[in-house]
Amino acid sequence: MTDETLKILIAMAGYILIIIGIGVYFSKRSRKSTEDYFLGGRSLGPWVTAMSAEASDMSGWLLMGLPGVAYWCGLADAFWTAVGLAVGTYINWLIVAKRLRSYSIVSGDAITVPDFLSNRFHEKKKIILSISALFILIFFTVYAASCFVTCGKLFGTLFGFSYHSMMIAGAIFVLVYTFLGGFLAESASDFMQSIVMIIALLSVLIIGTANVGGFGAVLDNAKAIPGFLSLNSIATPVVTDGVQQAANGVPLFGEAGNYGLLTIISTLSWGLGYFGMPQVLLRFMAIRKGSELKRSRRIATSWCVISLISAVFIGLLGRAMFPANEALNTSSQAENVFIVLSQTLFPPLIAGLVMAGILAATISSSDSYLLIAASAFSKNLYAGVFKKSASDKQVMLVSRIILVIIAIIGVIIAWDENSVIFKVVSFAWAGFGATFGPAIIFSLFWKRMNRTGAIAGMLTGGVMVFVWKLLLKPLGGVFSIYELFPAFILSCAAIVIFSLLTKEPSKEIQQEFDKAKASC
Repeated sequence: MTDETLKILIAMAGYILIIIGIGVYFSKRSRKSTEDYFLGGRSLGPWVTAMSAEASDMSGWLLMGLPGVAYWCGLADAFWTAVGLAVGTYINWLIVAKRLRSYSIVSGDAITVPDFLSNRFHEKKKIILSISALFILIFFTVYAASCFVTCGKLFGTLFGFSYHSMMIAGAIFVLVYTFLGGFLAESASDFMQSIVMIIALLSVLIIGTANVGGFGAVLDNAKAIPGFLSLNSIATPVVTDGVQQAANGVPLFGEAGNYGLLTIISTLSWGLGYFGMPQVLLRFMAIRKGSELKRSRRIATSWCVISLISAVFIGLLGRAMFPANEALNTSSQAENVFIVLSQTLFPPLIAGLVMAGILAATISSSDSYLLIAASAFSKNLYAGVFKKSASDKQVMLVSRIILVIIAIIGVIIAWDENSVIFKVVSFAWAGFGATFGPAIIFSLFWKRMNRTGAIAGMLTGGVMVFVWKLLLKPLGGVFSIYELFPAFILSCAAIVIFSLLTKEPSKEIQQEFDKAKASC
């Protein structure tokens, strides 16, 4: 290991120690009860609510996946994804946040998303609870795997260590950290990590742009590549066995590919995912006062827009600085562009701190994913279905056992070092958006929705993500659309149809709906 890489490692190790310190600080409080461990006792302030929600949501794909897409094939795919996410963020905070916080208290003081959906329809047989917990386990395991891929790529690229050993080490660290502090530690560290993430993005963007001669130089380079700077076409790298070819140091591109209206709609539909993201919805439920959500919305939206714009432009900047870099010549390796830029632009210690932004994004997301998935099983299935007399200590023990199992499965999924983070995340994102998004929206705003409609909608959305991705998408044409969009629409349709064809909710449920609405 060289002196430079040692300094980078020291800077990142210092950051990790700070994160561990936060976990230790909050560990005592997290052991008081499952409500404190899983929801922090509904004590989050507006800044922590907003920033931790965004940090836990964005994950490593913001600093690696999104810049990698922009570097590899140009502006269109990354831009329309960013637009969809920014709009989805704002609308979710605007219409869902306050109503969900109010309704989660009215409906039996629910502390998890499955709890809320089950309580909303006064379930006796916990079918909604079981379906919710099952899909959370499936999709968050995939999501956690994407974070482990990020760890493997980050440390493998930086220090030349084995991808597999670094991926496993990252999984172990996140697992131990989640054991320590629970939701409060996760939220407090996510707040700090959101600051690290945005500083890292802006630092690389500003210094890198100045280094290549300004914003105009980046755009001029992009314009020279067919389709690279267009919003309705896409660059097509010339590849052999997945590796981009170059001639005299100049990367080769074919004719620009078409990026039509259907593809734009498909990419914008990323924004639909927000309505079903448990890690974001939990922050809505955990804020101490509903009146503070307006401030949180402004903070969250501002952070999201700035971060997304920076991440997309970093991909374009990377192509200007490294047009044909051997470390970036496959679609998977392109996701290392932020790392390569940081190593080039900054002294080792500063580069280590900047790249701690990637580590911050990964930790802040993976601890959320593991905690929510564990709570789905221990709180909702184990204590809610299998052993209703379970004590808090038993629930916590089961939760930690499940954390280990999820982490092991996540490591198995992440074992392929050629995994593309963006693709892994997109599948899990679609799963949550289609399974929970329509169910949450309709349960908050449509009094006529009933339990049958909720079950039909969740099953339709969750199953259709798999059907569309694995069976229909390979057919191409109209079926190539991102699976979230059709699954979300079909889930909405199933909720409406099955609710109208079956008995309307009881008067008690409808009165509870009115009470939640009035308390907003």
